[in-house]
Amino acid sequence: MVSAFADRIDPGDWGRFQSRIHIGTTRILDLLDEYGVKATFFVLGWVAERHPGLVREIHARGHEIGCHSYKHRLIYDMSPEEFRLDTQRARKILEDCLGEKIEGYRAPSYSITPRSIWALEILADEGFLYDSSIFPVRHDRYGYPGYSRNVTTQSLGERRIVEVPLSTFSFLGASIPFGGGGYLRLYPSSVTEWAIRYLNDREAMPVVLYVHPWELDPEQPRLNGKALSLFRHYVNLRDTREKLSRLLDISAFHGMGIYVKKAGLLSN
Repeated sequence: MVSAFADRIDPGDWGRFQSRIHIGTTRILDLLDEYGVKATFFVLGWVAERHPGLVREIHARGHEIGCHSYKHRLIYDMSPEEFRLDTQRARKILEDCLGEKIEGYRAPSYSITPRSIWALEILADEGFLYDSSIFPVRHDRYGYPGYSRNVTTQSLGERRIVEVPLSTFSFLGASIPFGGGGYLRLYPSSVTEWAIRYLNDREAMPVVLYVHPWELDPEQPRLNGKALSLFRHYVNLRDTREKLSRLLDISAFHGMGIYVKKAGLLSN
């Protein structure tokens, strides 16, 4: 369940709703197969508990699995110890499902912010190779204005972790988000394509392209909620596949873990 409806549906009630995770995930997998692209899927431990076969299918089709927490709790709403236990629980479920180490993490709703930056130290201490949770923008729910827009290696005591921030381009001194979610659905394709070329060619930065399974499920039931939340969630859902397909056709993408290792960001 997305954070936009967290005030409407208690996590304890998730199991009462029809699961549609297979619909959007299968559509993403088929699209990636069509273009020969391998990606990173950040998966909730709660989902892996209930749909281990789906997680194994993602992995069997050549994609990396990353940790997305157990039940999508925002990090800044947890204590450091709660966060550590949540992360350990989710990671163990995923590793037991796949029989291999999980090396990447993404926070629910990009909730590593200035007030929860301590989470990076815990992730490094737990042995994660990289994190991709920081959005260097101003936003009402997430954001870390002023954080580096480029990939960085964070030294945290004796540990290090690579931070792969969500993509932005600079305009009049502000960091403008793009590359996935509502930004992908709202912006014209030409804007996203220009931003990808600009970051790659002019700033020599990689681009993080992301999408959620529900964004490829425009037939999903409509929920009630606040006007802004409804707009963010449902705007242009029917355009997601076409826009994503167009980007996969013009750019070369691959999994985040592969990028971090090939770039040698943790080498001495």
